Order: sequence, then C-alpha cells, then structure tokens
Amino acid sequence: MDTTADDSFSSGPRRRLSWDARHAQLLDAFRDLIRTHDLADVTLARVAAHAGVTKPVAYDHFGDLSGLLSEAYRAFESHQRDALVRALEGAPRDLAAVADLVAEAYIECWVAEGMELAAVVAALQGSTTLSGLRSEAELAYLEICREALEPWTGAIDPAPLSAIVGAGDALARSVLSGALSTAQACATLAVVVRAVASASAVPDAIGELGT
Repeated sequence: MDTTADDSFSSGPRRRLSWDARHAQLLDAFRDLIRTHDLADVTLARVAAHAGVTKPVAYDHFGDLSGLLSEAYRAFESHQRDALVRALEGAPRDLAAVADLVAEAYIECWVAEGMELAAVVAALQGSTTLSGLRSEAELAYLEICREALEPWTGAIDPAPLSAIVGAGDALARSVLSGALSTAQACATLAVVVRAVASASAVPDAIGELGT
C-alpha cells in the first residue's frame, strides 16, 4: 500500500463536506488524476492527497482501490443512463429519430469520458467485480432502450438488444483511437439500433418502422 502523498498530486487543504459531497469529490479527484497520470501510478493515498483529505478518509469511502474503480464505473453508467433519458425526453414519434437519439447518447457519453473510462475498464478487466457491474448496468440501460423502442416494434427480446451495447462499445473505442469520427460512430450505431428494432418487430408494426 502506498503511504506517500506526492506533492504533484496535492490540491489543497481539506474542507468539511457531507459524506455524499466528499464521495463525489474523491471520485472527481480520481478522474482528474487519471487524465494526466497512468492508472498504475494512481493510488488511493494519492487520490486522497489530490482531494485534500487524509488517506483514512478515502479508505473509509472505498475500502481499497478496487472499490474506487467500481464506484467510478458505476458513476459512469449512471451518467450514461441519465444522458439517454434526457435525450429521449420529447423525442419525435418516429423510430429512426429514436434510434438516432439512442446512438448519439451512447457514443457521446462514452467519448466524453474518454480514456478515463477505458483505463477503469482495463483495470477491472477479467474480474468478477467488472462482470457483475457491467451485467447490472447493461440490463438497466437496455431497459430504457426497450421502453423507447417498443412503441414502434412491439415486444423486444433482451438478447438482440444486447447488440446495441456491444456495437456501441466497439464504435466508441474506434472514436477514441482515431479510427472513426464521432459522427460516423453515431450513424453506424443508429443503423444497429434500427436493425435490432426491425428484427424484433411484430407483424402488425412492421409498416410503421422507419428506415
């Protein structure tokens, strides 16, 4: 366990905050650090120093670095769901438009998190923690998608909907690597969303589907 508090990670004196505010501050400090440092160099002690609190405070909130990584991932997934709900508010009554909004919200939120999210996912890769977190988050996200798409498709099975997440993650990584533009990724994912919806359409709804 790293017990040092590197000056390059320090950001000022400790402030008295509520538990929730302190929790959010520590997560912000963590995200701030991994924008400019390799994740391997970021310890819970350094996150505490960057937030201006003592190390025991950070351990009290997260237990260990794995707990912090898990919380950072949960925060991203919550933000992604909120972004989708906001995008769908007042959405046009048209399948193609809804598919576009789903795609744009997914890609733009992923890209906004950038390499910080990619670093967290890589750090948790292969762990039972990430597997459980991703499964939980995927189900919650796809439930929102299902509710938005079903008025145009009829009932949608969960299995085909999972293609949205798989394609979205791959396309977002391509944007981060420079292989695709955000616009290209959004357009491609919208095609996937429409295809999933079309494949799941009940016979009496097929005529209403957009292209």
